[in-house]
Amino acid sequence: MAASTVRRIKLGSQGLEVSVQGLGCMRMSAFHGPPKSDPDMIELIHHAVDSGVTFLDTSDIYGPHTNEILLGKVSFFAQLADSTRAYICTGGRGETEGGTGDQVRGPLRGWAGQEEGDPAYVRAACEASLKRLDINCIDLYYQHRFDTRVPIEVTIGELKKLVEEGKIKYIGLSEASASTIRRAHAIHPITAVQLEWSLWSRDVEAEIVPTCRELGIGIVAYSPLGRGFFSVGPKLVENLSKDDFRQYMPRFWPENLAHNAKLFDGVNEIAQRKGCTSSQLALAWVHHQGDDVCPIPGTTKIENFNQNIGALTVKLTPEEMAELESIASADNVKGARYDSSISTWENSDTPPLSSWKPA
Repeated sequence: MAASTVRRIKLGSQGLEVSVQGLGCMRMSAFHGPPKSDPDMIELIHHAVDSGVTFLDTSDIYGPHTNEILLGKVSFFAQLADSTRAYICTGGRGETEGGTGDQVRGPLRGWAGQEEGDPAYVRAACEASLKRLDINCIDLYYQHRFDTRVPIEVTIGELKKLVEEGKIKYIGLSEASASTIRRAHAIHPITAVQLEWSLWSRDVEAEIVPTCRELGIGIVAYSPLGRGFFSVGPKLVENLSKDDFRQYMPRFWPENLAHNAKLFDGVNEIAQRKGCTSSQLALAWVHHQGDDVCPIPGTTKIENFNQNIGALTVKLTPEEMAELESIASADNVKGARYDSSISTWENSDTPPLSSWKPA
């Protein structure tokens, strides 16, 4: 698909315009097996931008730090004209225990520590990301998870200052509850909320998506392919390396996987009927949720990237949407998205501002 055919959408109501599909960069450096070679990943990033994808997603926790350093080696971010350049979004997410999440073992090490939301940390994290990315301003900066000891108003207040200083252009949230979104948006307009949304992760549809739409906030859908499940189905677990964190996710555990395989079979049957792949069908379903949604499927292979872009040509009728959603109802998925050590929107609420006493 040529660059000119990848249309753009307005993400939120503050002026950010991005390609209708982005590229998640996490697995290039972390959590899905060993880090991939920098030259190969830089080639993939260039290919994505040449294909018309202008929205690349990273975070300081991916590595940690190495994914931002990788993107910092791609020199065109600051050089291209605003009408054609790639937008980069990242997020700050700190941990206690020396910043490494030492209480967590295995691939989740560095992921499930206590998040930091106090102003000094927020500022330091943002400025460190700017240096690793080798840019002067981050297009979209997320509070990647939430410090439940610090009122969200305090965290967003510091991010607002960073916007005023020109270090951040737009503010985003990740894994935020409806109430957290409202409180944050009251301090400074939130441009986008990053959330897990796919055929087997639909819990955000009840309150979070409607809240975003009420407030004019864009939606960035991460893991739209169910962390690869809708690409290859249950056989995915057969090839997971020892440092792939998906083995710690309940939906991939043996007691749940056999049941979830039926969901994949149903989706794959519809895909075969339509002449597309199961992953293209799953991505097309996310795209059909609306023009305020930008999915960011991740990959480390150009051929898989090309297949993901092909999802933009898959059109679904209302009847096909209904059929997919009947297969992928909440009752038809077994297992939680994460184990209990990982924070999500369900435990993102922070204390009231009236309780805050700065150190």
